Amino acid sequence: MTPTPWRFATAFLASSVLALGLAACGGTTKGSAQASAAPARPAASSPAKADPNAPLKQGLKLAFLPKQINNPYLTLLDNAGIEAAKEFAGTAKEVGPSDASASSQISYINTLTQQGQDAILISANDANAVCGPLKQAMGKGIKIVAYDSDAAKDCRDLFINQAASEEVGRSQVKLLADLIGHKGDIAILSATANATNQNTWIGFMKDELTKPEYKDMKLVKVAYGDDDDQKSFQQTQGLLQAYPDLKGIISPTTVGISAAARYISGSKYKGRVVLTGLGTPNQMRQFVKDGTVRKFALWNPKDLGYLAAYAAAALSSGRITGAEGETFTAGRLGEKTIGEDGEIILGPPFTFEASNIDQFDF
Repeated sequence: MTPTPWRFATAFLASSVLALGLAACGGTTKGSAQASAAPARPAASSPAKADPNAPLKQGLKLAFLPKQINNPYLTLLDNAGIEAAKEFAGTAKEVGPSDASASSQISYINTLTQQGQDAILISANDANAVCGPLKQAMGKGIKIVAYDSDAAKDCRDLFINQAASEEVGRSQVKLLADLIGHKGDIAILSATANATNQNTWIGFMKDELTKPEYKDMKLVKVAYGDDDDQKSFQQTQGLLQAYPDLKGIISPTTVGISAAARYISGSKYKGRVVLTGLGTPNQMRQFVKDGTVRKFALWNPKDLGYLAAYAAAALSSGRITGAEGETFTAGRLGEKTIGEDGEIILGPPFTFEASNIDQFDF
């Protein structure tokens, strides 16, 4: 990955200096309602029109539904969104399952719909598994904002993306290639097999590897740690035992990269196998300092949660409808523009290494 210019790093630092001290909010009890096939969202008699000057509604109720509530990255993100809601006199909470299976979010969507939330913000474990209940919520006037990992396009109004998916995927390959001299067997340690964001990034990684400059690199395995620390640790061990000539691993998941680093740091593979991916500075600091990991990347998860909350508020207040080209002000992040298919991009990823990691605290 080409290093991000210093002025971006400075701006990044300004928004990232708060320590990771917020605790995850409690979840609600799972509802008993089961997901059923839902009709498409009722068509309005005429297309909704945005009113950019509409005031943000007071007392908006937002609910963040992460892939799983014990994921440190998503907890950090959701807590930032919960704090952002206070800026526009709204309330927000985090609810969700303790596992990241494809169907685990369905009962929570049903419960939040029954509660009459103004907006449900979801990081989808499976783009299609959540579609039925999300359509039911949309049919009741609830706005749906996907973040981090997208839902199917007809099951949500907006998608808040960390960075352009193509940029994330290709940059991960470029970063690892530079670290291993563009030569050797490599593997990918992903989250769940159905995670939309992971699969999209991996698709671009595979495409990037078809370019001539990577002719001496071979992807031998895509493994799945299910965003579970112990399983990711074991998958790393399995990869290194199965492929003794492995030169590098990309883990584009914060749970996966830290678990992989923990295994490698205490094994004979330290210094022999290069690990990179997506992680937070605080969880990766010790592994950068002990030489296990030389470089990795991420964006600011606090900014992602903050942006998601403001997008949900603008959508719920009629300032935007989700149409391409609409703009809105996202608090301290300034003006944001809605792209194709309702996608809003936070910004480019940033590369962390020994020379800059101590400048960040999240």
